[in-house]
Amino acid sequence: MTVTSAGYRGHRSATDRGTGLYLELMKRCLANWIFRDMANTTLGRDPRNEGMPWRGGPEAMLASWREPSHSMAGLKRLDNVQFCVEDVLTRRVPGDLIETGVWRGGVPILMRAVLAAYGVTDRSVWVADSFEGLPPPNAALYPADAGLDLHRISELAVSLEQVQSHFERYDLLDGQVRFLKGWFRDTLPHAPIERLAVARLDGDLYESTMDALTHLYPKLSVGGYLIVDDYGAILACREAVHDYRAAHGITDQILPIDWTGVYWQRTAEGSPRR
Repeated sequence: MTVTSAGYRGHRSATDRGTGLYLELMKRCLANWIFRDMANTTLGRDPRNEGMPWRGGPEAMLASWREPSHSMAGLKRLDNVQFCVEDVLTRRVPGDLIETGVWRGGVPILMRAVLAAYGVTDRSVWVADSFEGLPPPNAALYPADAGLDLHRISELAVSLEQVQSHFERYDLLDGQVRFLKGWFRDTLPHAPIERLAVARLDGDLYESTMDALTHLYPKLSVGGYLIVDDYGAILACREAVHDYRAAHGITDQILPIDWTGVYWQRTAEGSPRR
């Protein structure tokens, strides 16, 4: 079995190949590439695309959010999630998996699918979201969020029940999926998470990104991965990442995934612990 940043590559046994095919099909279904009319879609490009088009203006963004996809991450970022989860399983990095800001649940569904594909029963997938959309920007406390009125976009508000129903469609809703409903500032400080192996942040705002880093990064195991979805798309998110890393002396290399997503692997050097 050979694992690269794009998922499975190289010689594989029949069992490995079946696992790889299952997860590839899962990603294509979550991103709606299976049923997409390539002539009419806003993303009629190669399947290893850049994700939902932030750079096409408000109309392009709204059109993409209205598509029936369960994830707007695009296949490159879904590949990255698969790689990170598979890698921590291979190296036995301890901890659960989490996404903060899940929209329709596509990324945590993929996380749960990877655990199911490898028969892993001792890790949980945490699904953290308000399930009411984004909070209004608090520019007084977080000036970088001024003008980010994403809370006004109704397409970003997906209910807990709807996300749970999406897990059910893939036959992946079970006791290994744990939901944290509410604003990150209220739920993450008290979340009963002991340790994490992969944490993916998709909160858009400086406040949401900083809340997730503050309360989750100290729980990330050395050797685990921190993924940030909006690093390239939203300046406020990027500023929060840089501010947190600077405050805690984190120098681990930030690696690009696509035009907006980045990740890094936590090392012992310069990493905070509680």
